[in-house]
Amino acid sequence: MKKIEVNLSDRHYPIYVGRGLLERLDLLQPHIVGTTAVIISNETVAPLFAKTVAESIARFVKVEQCILPDGEVYKDLRTVKSIFDQMLAIPCDRKTTVIALGGGVVGDISGFAAACYQRGIPYIHVPTTLLAQVDSSIGGKTGVNHPLGKNMIGAIYQPKCVVADVDTLNSLPKRELVAGLAEVIKYGLIRDPDFFDWLEKNIESLASRDPDCLEYAIERSCLNKARVVELDERETGIRAILNFGHTFGHAIENNLGYADWLHGEAVAAGMVIATEFSRRLEMLSADDSARVKRIVQRCGLPEFPPAWMTEQDFMRAMAVDKKVDAGKIRFVVLEDIGKATVIDQYPQAVLQQTLAAFLPS
Repeated sequence: MKKIEVNLSDRHYPIYVGRGLLERLDLLQPHIVGTTAVIISNETVAPLFAKTVAESIARFVKVEQCILPDGEVYKDLRTVKSIFDQMLAIPCDRKTTVIALGGGVVGDISGFAAACYQRGIPYIHVPTTLLAQVDSSIGGKTGVNHPLGKNMIGAIYQPKCVVADVDTLNSLPKRELVAGLAEVIKYGLIRDPDFFDWLEKNIESLASRDPDCLEYAIERSCLNKARVVELDERETGIRAILNFGHTFGHAIENNLGYADWLHGEAVAAGMVIATEFSRRLEMLSADDSARVKRIVQRCGLPEFPPAWMTEQDFMRAMAVDKKVDAGKIRFVVLEDIGKATVIDQYPQAVLQQTLAAFLPS
């Protein structure tokens, strides 16, 4: 097991990465506050892992469960209300600990509910998807979607700890595992060129669930994200580079109504578009742009948005993205493999040309 500390200005918390961690009482117990814990999971994950987690902590705390429907389409305020309804019925107090057991949707909703319930109660992340283990469980971003924009309602609220059990990934359909690789690749592109080199050599092993490769990739990804979050917890500066590919990717998700594509699939296509944008801005070499496209292709992830999307579809969705500042759409672009930056000044014609390259003529 590896332990990575997220050191913030006034607090810190651990990320545990390893195998067979769900049954380890010594990991969860020190971070559970009060006499009641509520496991929030969904209809897919709960039958697989909720009993194991519940039994590991039931020796010292009363355990309740809140089971949500599965899917990004349920990441909304109605689902948060249903959590509040159940927590009030238990009833939960200010020392109740929420345990988010599931992927990114469960983690985002649970963290937001914990941030709001009685103005904030403790919570723990137990991510069970690759995407959640390397990205959404770390850094305190919580929230829900709005029909007009992804993650537009939320809070920065840090967990007490993160427990990433690599063994849980054995339950994932291959499509979901591969979709999570988009966020792994992102870390190599934005700040860790040596890791990107390693990914180019091992991407097929990761897609084939090699446990040693997965554990290393998760650890390295968590370390990269932790170090960025430490520098900029509330995303007023450098943390924005973690959104590489997400402005375009969120536009795809929004136009799809948060259905059909997985988040990682949209991010993969978004990263390819952002890479091409970087090349057309003459910031990234053609050779490096080709490397990004190749690794996405080798994963079997999408390179193109849905064929029916138009430039207007992208611009409408991107106009309400969280990264818009003073009416300007900001983009994360690459200056090199391992070096990202945020821009809000660019020729509009280059953006239009970039989108046109990915849309039907």
